[in-house]
Amino acid sequence: MRKSVSKKHFISILMVLFLLSCTSCARKVAFLISPVVPAARGNVQVTKDNNKNYVIHVNILNLAEVERLSPPKHAYVVWMVTEQDIAKNIGQISSKEGMTKQLKASFQTVSAIKPNKIFITAEDDAAVSSPMGEIILSTNSF
Repeated sequence: MRKSVSKKHFISILMVLFLLSCTSCARKVAFLISPVVPAARGNVQVTKDNNKNYVIHVNILNLAEVERLSPPKHAYVVWMVTEQDIAKNIGQISSKEGMTKQLKASFQTVSAIKPNKIFITAEDDAAVSSPMGEIILSTNSF
């Protein structure tokens, strides 16, 4: 009877340690309140994959359609700030493909470079190489 109790405790401890190790790899950071779209709320979760790349997942609620901004824009562009303090365009959230009718938006990408901050701008051209539009949402540095 003691062996089975000890095995159960040992397995339980291993499971707890495994779960703790997995959650310590994930970093979830909330976006700051936006002065441009104050109802927008969301977060960024950064995890490492098996290849030691950074998986960046963005979830946003109540994000106004980009065409309804004043002035209207073409796309929401997601930016990553690197350790060298360089802003890098990592993709876009478009109103047609990236958002639902309930104004929920999500975005996911993989980067070999560690992000220190994520922010979103409204742009006329989604292929811009540096932020030109107004910052809609931003995290603090992580």
